[in-house]
Amino acid sequence: MFGKIKYISESMAYIENLGGEKGATDLMNVNVIFEAPDQRILGEITEINPDEIRIRFLGEYLDGHYVNGVIRKPLLSSKIRIINNEELMELVGTPSAKSFILGESAIYKKYNICPNINSLLSNHIGIFGNTGSGKSCGVARIVQNLFLNPHMLSYNANIFVFDAYGEYKNAFGSINNINPNYSYKFITTNPIDSDDFLLQIPVNLLNLDDFALLLQATNHSQLPIIERTLRLSKIFSQQSEDSIKYKNHLIAKALLAILFSNQTTARKKNEVFQIIEVCHTNEFNFDSQIAGLGYTRTFSECFEIDSNGNFGESVLITEYILKHIEDNYEELPEPAEYDFSLVDFANALEFTMISEGFQSNTNMYNDAMILKVRLSTILNTKVKKYFCNNGYISIDKYVSSLVVKNGKKAQIININLEDIDDTYAKVIVKIMSRIFFDFCKNLEQRASIPFHIFLEEAHRYIQHDNDTYLLGYNIFERIAKEGRKYGTLLGIISQRPVEISDTVISQVSNFLIFKMTHPKDIKYIEEMLPNISADVIEKQKTLQPGSCVGFGSAFKIPMIIRMQLPDPLPYSSNCDVSERWNVQK
Repeated sequence: MFGKIKYISESMAYIENLGGEKGATDLMNVNVIFEAPDQRILGEITEINPDEIRIRFLGEYLDGHYVNGVIRKPLLSSKIRIINNEELMELVGTPSAKSFILGESAIYKKYNICPNINSLLSNHIGIFGNTGSGKSCGVARIVQNLFLNPHMLSYNANIFVFDAYGEYKNAFGSINNINPNYSYKFITTNPIDSDDFLLQIPVNLLNLDDFALLLQATNHSQLPIIERTLRLSKIFSQQSEDSIKYKNHLIAKALLAILFSNQTTARKKNEVFQIIEVCHTNEFNFDSQIAGLGYTRTFSECFEIDSNGNFGESVLITEYILKHIEDNYEELPEPAEYDFSLVDFANALEFTMISEGFQSNTNMYNDAMILKVRLSTILNTKVKKYFCNNGYISIDKYVSSLVVKNGKKAQIININLEDIDDTYAKVIVKIMSRIFFDFCKNLEQRASIPFHIFLEEAHRYIQHDNDTYLLGYNIFERIAKEGRKYGTLLGIISQRPVEISDTVISQVSNFLIFKMTHPKDIKYIEEMLPNISADVIEKQKTLQPGSCVGFGSAFKIPMIIRMQLPDPLPYSSNCDVSERWNVQK
């Protein structure tokens, strides 16, 4: 079959085809060895002609181990042969406590591809392919195989799957059948079954950036408004003597500013009552008793307008307000523990708008009103129930609660977002990813608790957003660049990689590429991954459903992998139109 080497180019050897036109075309993509004294170079057959075989150089075997890249080209006198079993096993790997069966080689029958778990999962991974190419089944099979590995018990795994369509519940729900130590938890925006958990994020864990995302802030001028509102929400949630005193001080200052403004008396009364309605204490509420000389009035009675158009008790109310203003009052530090609801945050925003005098600044008032309207939308839709306030909870306790089901450690946490629109789904995924990243980043022992975040339909979340302009960063780009060293790893699953942030793609170390046909996506992959060969691109264009090209740090060479169907399957099959259309007579 293999004759002499005719000539050698930079990356290719051209070999005489001794088989002629009857040469075995099933050798296409098979690996061969160029063997000479002290040299074994690996190649791949890329083209077979009647008189010539073309073999592309891949790497070299040194001391029995394969190394990518070729420094020395093979000698013209090298012997050319098909790769042997030992050399092939060095490429595909074997199952062990540190590796697992990913799938079967499409080129070498009955040989499994067994990547090192660390090499594959200690880095970010990208799984791309057209709809119907087998991505969801591939992801389900990968996760199932990890837990089916007889050589290790993955008890401490933390795999979070953000599920756009509720596909994975069926695939992972019976993981405890593999081993009773394993457990699966289904968190959803629409609980149906008795063991479903409602998605809830504690409001006290939301920071300034989270609220900016939730309220869809677009201008930097909106950030101080949110920051002030968040600070007041934390302080107003306290019932300590100092916090109540500080709250009265703020209310009094706001009321005094209104009383001495140049507005009409009726407008002043309206704004005063607005403040008391959204922010009140025992000292400042509609029924507070205010003592005069020999008589008392309620707070609301003091603001009755007389026949001259003035407040009947303006002197009395002014003196009362002044008693609660501290001239040298310092800003009260934010409490270490606090708990407030989105309604409390809305009230604090209302107080901020009135007390800061935004009405006199059109731009600031408009910015604040936009935030108020968006917050009102959340409070009047089902989105509100996904943000809870059940008492103060630390980030550590919240994350711990996510990975526990009925007192048992859950290894797979499936977060289903199919019942919520893309806008809020993206915000929820970003907020939870930020919480996971902060949790891992603050661990005493770095990367001691790895978190794997698999994002189904990742192009819905990891986009070229306004975050970097507004906040100075995008959480997925930050995780992509920094997450690996803290143990926060991304699994990016998408049919449109061209829509995903190129910063994130550039940090991905391993790829499983199912069939892709859209020219923009193919071109994007080529441009974003300078090390990818044209041969790999060509291979993925003709893949069968369920097969993929695997390449990256976990693979010695790019490999075509045939994935087994997961058992059980995810809910990802097409609609059976003929079955649904057919009417049985």
